[in-house]
Amino acid sequence: MKIIIDYDSSWRNSFLDPSTSNNEPLPKNGRKFIGSMTSLRKPENFIKRDITLDTVMGILNRVIGDQRKLYQARDSDDYFFKAIDYANSDKVIFKDTGIETSEMTYIRNITGSTDQNSFTGAIKTNDAMFSSDYSAEFWGILALDFEALCQFIVSNTKVTATIPANPVSIIEKLELLNKEKAVANEGIANEAVEYLKQRFEGIEYLNKKSEIMPISLYCSSLYLQLDRLAQYFNMDSAKTKAGGISGISKRGFTTKDFMSRFTTGDKKKIWGNPYIRKERIKGIGEVTSLMTKASGQLEINLDVSREKAKEIKSMIENAGVSSFYLGKKGLAYISQEIDTRELKQ
Repeated sequence: MKIIIDYDSSWRNSFLDPSTSNNEPLPKNGRKFIGSMTSLRKPENFIKRDITLDTVMGILNRVIGDQRKLYQARDSDDYFFKAIDYANSDKVIFKDTGIETSEMTYIRNITGSTDQNSFTGAIKTNDAMFSSDYSAEFWGILALDFEALCQFIVSNTKVTATIPANPVSIIEKLELLNKEKAVANEGIANEAVEYLKQRFEGIEYLNKKSEIMPISLYCSSLYLQLDRLAQYFNMDSAKTKAGGISGISKRGFTTKDFMSRFTTGDKKKIWGNPYIRKERIKGIGEVTSLMTKASGQLEINLDVSREKAKEIKSMIENAGVSSFYLGKKGLAYISQEIDTRELKQ
């Protein structure tokens, strides 16, 4: 028998953790969402999907009126398609003639994640971190050029450079420093790295090319200055309860965590994001990948007897399912008269 399905805007990407699947019961907390901007930085989280036997069998069960999950139907003793639905089945043959397009799609995210680069509420500029007697020398670390920073690390030179002592100026400076290009691990820079490695064990300051990441040295230097200034000032107001610096680690910083101490509002929640991945490929440059959508026709051929085909056709007509999803989203429907003739071998 032959069933022809027309479909439009079928999504061909997955944004759920592939370590779980629809072929098993849902985990207690549901399947993990991996479609956030942060998750999509990892190539393994940008997942393309095609029509498979699972897709086809899910459709067939849906149109005959079986609303169970596919794995539930398959596990039952009364599974209608038991005789033809199995691995490497030659009883179910399908052909997809869809045309794929790439589209910018905004997807919802209701996991409660927070925006790493945003904050809410009024900014508190009178915090002790910015108005204490140590503030100028402490935050002045961020005003040093890279060579002066290395000299400070190695030689404990006094910091005379200054930067406006307020949350916005500090985070803007950190964001600029985060864009600084990697530096060769040699000379005074190498001495600074070796000094910090001895001072802060387990912190890595080099990238995969064995180059120095400046932002890591600046952030570690804030911790170094925290210790050095403690000889002259009470630095308790600069520390969190755990003894660190709010939103700043020895390797980097997070805007939302830094600003959470200095704003009256909560961290800004993310309710969705564009489904997009950008990567740099050697010899090509920056490549942007978007959501893949497909529109076209799916032909399903079932190797069953004429009598069985008529039974399936009757069940489809009685169920009256006018439209359904094809895989993820999109609109699909049976577009032609169902052909109950047996397949020609």
